[in-house]
Amino acid sequence: MNIVLCGTSFPDVAGYLKEALPSDFDANFVVWNGDLKDFPGRCDVMIPMMQRVDATLIDRAKPSLIQQWGSGLEGVDIAHAQRRGVAVANVAADGGNADSVAEHAILLTLALLRRLREAENNVHRGTWGAPVGVNLAGRSVCIYGLGAIALPLARRLKAFDVRLLGCTRDPKAEKVSAYGLDKCFAADQVEEALAETDILIVCLRQSQSNANAVGERELRALPKGALVVNVARGGLIDYAALSSCLADGHLGGVGLDVFWREPFDPSDPILNYSHVVATPHIAGITSSGMREIARGVADNIVRLVTGDLIENRAA
Repeated sequence: MNIVLCGTSFPDVAGYLKEALPSDFDANFVVWNGDLKDFPGRCDVMIPMMQRVDATLIDRAKPSLIQQWGSGLEGVDIAHAQRRGVAVANVAADGGNADSVAEHAILLTLALLRRLREAENNVHRGTWGAPVGVNLAGRSVCIYGLGAIALPLARRLKAFDVRLLGCTRDPKAEKVSAYGLDKCFAADQVEEALAETDILIVCLRQSQSNANAVGERELRALPKGALVVNVARGGLIDYAALSSCLADGHLGGVGLDVFWREPFDPSDPILNYSHVVATPHIAGITSSGMREIARGVADNIVRLVTGDLIENRAA
């Protein structure tokens, strides 16, 4: 079986997947550089590695399965795959992967509050005892999107003694209890929620209907000096609006693990701000998270061979 990794990002994927597949499984791994003229001749399973899988690529590759390494399928033309009879599947964003992303969201939050980039620079400059940071305890933190990642995040944040807010499409009382929220807002009350927020953590699942869900109006609803952390998808935050709010000092800091284009341009002006902390889409990239995703991907590849139903199938 030919398994094509589409793109050179996430270089450890092949090793984890080989480990998860049965020891006697006959698999040939090919890392494709993204140039269509260099696409390998035969492809049974395609795994996108930050490579958009559009109609042209699907028609060229003719895979039996497009299997996402993780949960996000916004880069796959699912409708075209369905027309071609190509199965498309992902791995649920829960368990170890959700735990990993939740911890990374807290890492970004703490890095912003303690002004980590400035602190590192001060070590090299020989400046000691600065900068002055801010405690997480006592801050109002709003989790926007109460799904699989938000639950372990909420549980960890409560240990920091924060005032915990949530914003979701369905703010039922059970959800308030399960997430330990001090207050829960409906999605159409997002500006009201943000007005009370010191730190906004975006955990929404991206869809066609919520692109740029956090735009100029939402960012300006935050109090001056508020922090924004995004561990969901880059397209959920309006790039121009975020740039504007950074440029005029409305935001006190931004933590990004996901971007509008990936890989992201390292010369982009957003990355030049000292109060922006950026990581290369690694929130879920821990040993436990990778092993769990690898098991889900490997199980679907084996199902493809045995003729069993593909799990978490989108098309």
